[in-house]
Amino acid sequence: MVILKHAGQLKSYISQQKTGSRNIGFVPTMGALHKGHLALAEAAKKDTGTVVCSIFVNPTQFNNAVDYQKYPSTLESDIYQMELAGVDILYLPDIAEMYPRGTDNLEHYDLGYLETTLEGKYRPGHFQGVCQVMSRLLTLVRPGALFMGQKDYQQCMVIKRLLQLIPLETRFITCPTVREPDGLAMSSRNLRLSGEDRINALAIYKSLEYIKQAAGTKDPDLSAIKTHAFQMLEQHGFRVDYVEIAEAETLKPVTDYDVSVPGVALIAAFLGEVRLIDNMVLS
Repeated sequence: MVILKHAGQLKSYISQQKTGSRNIGFVPTMGALHKGHLALAEAAKKDTGTVVCSIFVNPTQFNNAVDYQKYPSTLESDIYQMELAGVDILYLPDIAEMYPRGTDNLEHYDLGYLETTLEGKYRPGHFQGVCQVMSRLLTLVRPGALFMGQKDYQQCMVIKRLLQLIPLETRFITCPTVREPDGLAMSSRNLRLSGEDRINALAIYKSLEYIKQAAGTKDPDLSAIKTHAFQMLEQHGFRVDYVEIAEAETLKPVTDYDVSVPGVALIAAFLGEVRLIDNMVLS
């Protein structure tokens, strides 16, 4: 595995790898890797000839300074895991490399409805930051395929929109959420959970399972279902941002659920200072 820290080095090395029929698969991360990240790298390895991964904790997508400062860093372990997963190139830029003119007065992207609902509502500016860093990475790597995880459901939709705004011949591939044996979605933020909070965190998965089961009954009362899921979370110490049932393709909230139309249940909630998100496709 080659480790590079500068854009010029990366562009030069990638141009060498693109000779012949080799294709580039790209997996962007913020480090603190877990099996979910490695599953993305392994999927990219199977699908493409060369796998590029990046580790960069992007400051422009954090609307909470404390969250940014406390984001886990496990670089030595991350490098080792990337090697085991068969990653070919690991890109490790610093802030000055990604934003040579600073992080003020950056570009703005038209994300439409996605920027005002759910994560967009509760984390204003977050998706602009995601697009700012991803546009730089994608323009630099120019991958044939981009691999991201379903756990960040709305973010996947935002990046699909971004790929329309900065036209690249890049396939977007969503990989299933990887879970712990008890069902908790793997997340870098899980490292910040105390022992008791780790146990309580499972309430998110159980709430999603409840929603999926209850929404599949005849004439479900979605409002009552969401209220009960909300209460389940509060009983386990969560401070809830949202519990929502939406159209899977648009994220528009639904009030009358039709099992023949793909839907998705989404939850975001805090345990102490740690904010967790998860989702489950309903049909």
